[in-house]
Amino acid sequence: MTPGCDRNIGAPDTRQDTAADFAISEDAAVHTLANGLRVVHSCDEATAMVCLDVLYGVGGRDEDPGQTGIAHLLEHLMFGPSVHIPDYDGTLTAAGGRSNAWTSNDFTNFYAMAPAHNAETLFYLESDRMLSPAFDSESLRVQRSVVIEEFKQQCLNRPYGVTGHALSKMMYPATHTYSWPVIGKDPSHIAAISGEDTRRWFGSHYTPGNAVVAVTGNIGSEEAFALADKWFGGIPRRDAVATPPMAVPALATAPWVRCDDASVPATAITIAWLTDPYGTVDYTAADAITDALAAGAASRLYRRLIIDGDGTFSGVDASITGSEGPGLLTVSARLSAPGYADDDTCRCAIEMLLRECNLLCGSDAVGDEELERLQNRQRAAFRLDSLDYVGRAAALALAVYHREAPDAQLRRYCALTTADMRRVARQFFCDSMHGTLIVGPPKP
Repeated sequence: MTPGCDRNIGAPDTRQDTAADFAISEDAAVHTLANGLRVVHSCDEATAMVCLDVLYGVGGRDEDPGQTGIAHLLEHLMFGPSVHIPDYDGTLTAAGGRSNAWTSNDFTNFYAMAPAHNAETLFYLESDRMLSPAFDSESLRVQRSVVIEEFKQQCLNRPYGVTGHALSKMMYPATHTYSWPVIGKDPSHIAAISGEDTRRWFGSHYTPGNAVVAVTGNIGSEEAFALADKWFGGIPRRDAVATPPMAVPALATAPWVRCDDASVPATAITIAWLTDPYGTVDYTAADAITDALAAGAASRLYRRLIIDGDGTFSGVDASITGSEGPGLLTVSARLSAPGYADDDTCRCAIEMLLRECNLLCGSDAVGDEELERLQNRQRAAFRLDSLDYVGRAAALALAVYHREAPDAQLRRYCALTTADMRRVARQFFCDSMHGTLIVGPPKP
């Protein structure tokens, strides 16, 4: 299926000089258009499909505290009409394709797949969205309602749905753009977003220079870059609004927040620490620490508190938020006993969790064998993800955004030493304040 429209944006070759073209790995090359758009390509002849992944460097972090949820709403609106295409989904479906998207604190990502012989349809569709949505008033009305309903389902009507809002509010200053979830502070913010607001947001953030296009699957580099020139090259260069400052002051006190939720069967506890931004050694060590605590059946919390535990907990977990700015390391657990848990009960459970964390600081720190197991697990996960052309497109887009090789984070992880693990564990569990969030049934 060859797209047809009256867009005349591909007449001249808009490539910059070859100094702008470079390789980020043996099988992935980057080409930069004159408007600042970076295009990365990797061929996979094992599939009959092509994936186009478009990553924009905009998310909830770019919102104003008085108008939250607009980043996620724009993601929804991008599936509506664009300037030359009245029906994105219909055109993609007719080409045998499918698509999806997500929004985080830091990024908005769109990806679409189609048979290789219809690859040009993907370039046609995605470039028209980047050129401009139609900003149809009916589409805005519908998508506002959809996002508000999503807010209700995820945050208001789901057990433990208050956790995201309460945790963000507890750990970040009220003016920091990580202090609310991507879905927004309140449905009223979404309901108040106007057509002019969406046009302003798009114009300020959805620019070629603030985006990366990754092309993977059964398509050669010459064809991929030629189609990128043809369809994306004529989109005007625009300057994106700068990301607001991301620094967060260390916690001066240890906040303790309790949220009643009558819909939940038992009490859930989340302990949180502030982490370094993505790309640092300490960020990577924090990631490895959460893996040691809770990744898989061999992890510490699972073995000691679930398999060999006394029945206090029905589930345990640990993770990092993986943010571009200062993120969170969280250790969470759900109590086995149903109903309300008083503060003394919660404190005893928290002490059990912290005791396991503190062991990482000295007497039972991660040793060579455990670290090797964690690193091998990461290697296996990376290689498995690389086999999927869709996942590879997402990884390549992020790598180009970060100006690093696709395996850079894996290399940082595998370069960690037991000394790194012990040092960073001490920073979190011995030297830093933590916040505690308790979500459970109300007191009878």
